[in-house]
Amino acid sequence: MGAMTAPALLWFRQDLRLADNPALAALDGRPALFVYILDDETAGAWAHGGAQRWWLHHSLASLAEGLAARGATLHLARGPATRIIPELAAAIGAGEVIAGRLYEPWARSRDAAIAKSLEAEGRKLSLHTSSLLHEPHRIRTGTGKPYSVYTPFSRALFALGEPPPPIPAPERLNSVTHPGLPLDALELLPRLDWAREFPTHWQPGEAGAAARIKAFTAIRRYDDTRNTPGIAGTSGLSPHLRFGEISPRQLWHAARAAGVTGDATFLKEILWREFAYHLLWHRPELPEAPLQESFANFPWQPDDKLLRAWQRGMTGYPIVDAGMRQLWRTGWMHNRVRMITASFLVKHLLQPWRAGQAWFWDTLLDGDLASNAASWQWVAGCGADAAPYFRVFAPVLQGEKFDADGAYVRRWVPEIAALPDKYIHKPWEAPDILLRGANLRLGVDYPRPIMDHAKGRARALDAYAEMRGAAP
Repeated sequence: MGAMTAPALLWFRQDLRLADNPALAALDGRPALFVYILDDETAGAWAHGGAQRWWLHHSLASLAEGLAARGATLHLARGPATRIIPELAAAIGAGEVIAGRLYEPWARSRDAAIAKSLEAEGRKLSLHTSSLLHEPHRIRTGTGKPYSVYTPFSRALFALGEPPPPIPAPERLNSVTHPGLPLDALELLPRLDWAREFPTHWQPGEAGAAARIKAFTAIRRYDDTRNTPGIAGTSGLSPHLRFGEISPRQLWHAARAAGVTGDATFLKEILWREFAYHLLWHRPELPEAPLQESFANFPWQPDDKLLRAWQRGMTGYPIVDAGMRQLWRTGWMHNRVRMITASFLVKHLLQPWRAGQAWFWDTLLDGDLASNAASWQWVAGCGADAAPYFRVFAPVLQGEKFDADGAYVRRWVPEIAALPDKYIHKPWEAPDILLRGANLRLGVDYPRPIMDHAKGRARALDAYAEMRGAAP
């Protein structure tokens, strides 16, 4: 490298890691200013939710430590990246801005504007694949169209073979410095201490991701354990993946190294995330509008009281309430229970799926625009590859099937914990003598169901029939 080599600007985004970071590898020894920008203004409604902001604060602290150990500093800024990136590039004389590619509609528009501004100054924006296995625009059906169904999409990706091995983290970095903001100036931590339990469950940052994948001993039995919320049967890596503290490529190879073979369910979950981004890339309206246009006429019945009961975990259905309380207290919810709680909201309660999506966005540490929107549309029956709307989860049966011993419900709904297994998922059917023995007063200590299952199912099917009758 010659003495006159122009520095670069390395822009961290959804790849807050040093290992297997193609953008970082593209520096190839050049000096660089390492930058993170909090750009809430451009993201608008899709700026980081409250729980994500807590995670981001600690993830940036971890990234700064990792950079410092390699002789570099992390430059923090706050404001519109369309202004800040060209200004920083000019200030340090950077010929190139390097970043991982983003796929959200607002981010794509922003990158196009930044590329145009840089080009006018004789600089360039180089984007690398850092948060997915494959670029969505490169995956096509045999007829050259985007995929709209998950199963053939996943088969196509498996047919591409194993992803390349991860890139090791650099041992040293050549850093350019420029005055930036202290981390606290980003104001990411909540003013009210509602996140006080988060540190007992999570260690944000690249080291935390590595420790969690190492500790996930059930990875080879994932297909058997992933649906049981009362045990540690899932990896818990989704927040790390969302912030790019671990790459899908690292996760894939870690699974293979642990003995996961073939097209195992664990790998299919990685590909479901790829599919969600595929949908978002080709259908950027995904977070805002139903992909099945007929659902624009769906007769939702917005009700703030019902929505609030669901948000607080006070619906009277223990498996639903356990999930919503786990979400509030830990910033995460078991995947099976996410489906149960979402189905209950949009079908039993007839609340718009976007209301549920918005709550998850604000409370999930792993809130991911593509996965969140695709999953809510799947449950609501209005997505590209959706569950049939008339498939209505029965919360009692779901609880009895996946939490047979009540371990999950007893942890998160302690007011009914003393009930026997037979009634733990339907306390309203317990005889009075058992309720008294459990020191439980229904309607006082714990609510009765806010919606009868049979009635809720019938209302949902009637609403679906009304929508179909109104469809042009």
